Order: sequence, then C-alpha cells, then structure tokens
Amino acid sequence: MRALLRLCLLALLACAAPAAMADAQRIVFPAEVQQGAMVIGKVPPGSRVEHAGRNLRVTGYGSVAFGIGRDHSGPAEVRVTRPDGTAETIRIAVGARDWPLQRVDGVPSATVDPPPQVAARIQREQAQVAAARVEDRPLTGFAQHFTWPVEGRISGRFGRARVYNGKPGAPHSGMDIAAPTGTAIRAPAAGVIILAEPDLYITGGTVLIDHGHGIGSNFLHLSRLDVKAGDTVQQGQIIGAVGATGRATGPHLHWGMTWFDVRIDPQLVLERAP
Repeated sequence: MRALLRLCLLALLACAAPAAMADAQRIVFPAEVQQGAMVIGKVPPGSRVEHAGRNLRVTGYGSVAFGIGRDHSGPAEVRVTRPDGTAETIRIAVGARDWPLQRVDGVPSATVDPPPQVAARIQREQAQVAAARVEDRPLTGFAQHFTWPVEGRISGRFGRARVYNGKPGAPHSGMDIAAPTGTAIRAPAAGVIILAEPDLYITGGTVLIDHGHGIGSNFLHLSRLDVKAGDTVQQGQIIGAVGATGRATGPHLHWGMTWFDVRIDPQLVLERAP
C-alpha cells in the first residue's frame, strides 16, 4: 500500500513540475491602461525588461513598474528577455483621456510672471528637484496599495490644462486635496525621503518620497516638514502638514507622482484593485 501511495505521489509531482515551470516563465501585464497610469507587470525573475529606452529594474520575485505619461499615444511596448534567452514584446493599449481646462485666479503675480532674478531661482530649484528623481533604488513601496495622504475634497485633478490669472500654464501635474492648514500628511506608501525643502519658490514646503523602481511621490505647499532627506518612512507615517506655501491660493495638499521624469496620476494609483 505504501509503495502504491509513493508511486501516486511521484506521478502527481511529475505532472505538477511542468505546470510550475510554465508558470514561472509567464509574462503578465495589463492589456490596457489609461494615460497617466502606473503599470506593474510580472516577468520571470532574472529577466531583462526594456521600455521607453530604459532597462527596468526587476524585483527578486519578478515585478517591474513604469509610468505612462499624460500625452502618451499608441500602445506602450515592453520587451522581455527571459533568463533562458527567449524574448517577447508586449504591447499595452493606452486609452486616451479628456483633459478639461481649469482656470486658477488670485495666484500671486510674481509666481506667474517672475522677474529675471526670481526666474533664475525657480530654474535652479526645478533642476534640484529633477536631479533627485534620477535614482533607481531597489525599494518595493511602489508595489503596496497606496493610501490617501490626507482626507479632503479633490480641488484639482491630474492632467488638466491650467490658466493662471488668465495666462496659460503647464498642465496640472498632480492631484490637489483641500484640507485645513496643519492637517497631518501621511506617506501613501513606504519609501525614502529624497528631498525635503521648506521654502521652494513655486512649491513652498516640498517633500519627495522614492518608492522604488523610479516611482516617486511629491508633496507641495506644506506648512511644516517632519522628515529630512535620507529618512526611511513607512506607509501611514506623518511626513508634514498641509499649508498654502509657494504658488497657492489656499490651504491644500498637491500630491504628484512620477516615474523618473514621467508624471503619473495619483488617483489612478489609488484605484488599483487590491
């Protein structure tokens, strides 16, 4: 009887092994995403993954992440080369979105038409922020299910074309959440603080979190900073407080997200199915 059971077990293992091997070689990406999406895919661990001219970092368990820009058109292509040398090109359909116009009046005129000296300062500060986003750290906060950093009414949505005091500006790069000055801001996912500046000209109190694999969050117009560059933060940890510093007409939190220099929509990230 024992010999028979052993033979049955060996037969089951023999049948399961090919299925397990096939599953380990699977490549899984969403068939379709929207402009502004964060895309997370699954590849065989040890694969080489390329998208938009970048080699994507792959976790030890085979997850990869990248972002789709606001104005991306056509399918997003991902090239995956497995450890055994076989390769596939995945094409992800990108759905276009409607971008309404938003008028923002009452903004301090010096932040809309800054004098030359101030313009030079703004350029330096923007370069500082851009330099903080180039790292590709092996962190895995990006894979968490993001939570709201504050509770409040959405007063500005990602991607909308904006007119400041009647003058056309850049599209809105994040989501604005109206909340009283002093409201605690919590990290929506784990990561490392890569920039913490209390007084940037346009964005005021500014904090950037790197969630890993190029995915980052930025929080603008803060009245108080509770973290410094280099700090490790956990999901839900307080990083500062809502304010109206920089170019703001009232207290709110601007929460933006990026994949390196590609801006993505925090609201789509929040809507990811668990």
